[in-house]
Amino acid sequence: MGINSVTLVGRAGRDPEVRYFESGSVVANLTLAVNRRNRNDEPDWFNLEIWGKQAQVAADYVKKGSLLGITGSFKLDTWSDRNTGEKRSKPVVRVDRLELLGSKRDADPNNNFNRGPSNGDSPSDEEIPF
Repeated sequence: MGINSVTLVGRAGRDPEVRYFESGSVVANLTLAVNRRNRNDEPDWFNLEIWGKQAQVAADYVKKGSLLGITGSFKLDTWSDRNTGEKRSKPVVRVDRLELLGSKRDADPNNNFNRGPSNGDSPSDEEIPF
């Protein structure tokens, strides 16, 4: 018996790249940045592949910076480079469940909540409520 389960919470690194197929299938690809515990460390980046209804949800509601929770499984995509013929690979998380964790207010570009202080200063870590 094997277990291949991935659970991540992070922010979308870009808008989803969505493809529709003649068969009616839909796939969305995007990246997810997951911060480490130490704020000074660079985030870990994950390639996500989302199929079906979850892909359509991603297409309709996910934008760069959206806070997402996902569960899925790890896979390794492999292919041959067109120019060199070399074998290439990249790790991908195939998403089974997509959770939109931000609020509608976070996603609305017209709200003042996302704009921060009006004087142009960034809030300090002590001022952030989470």
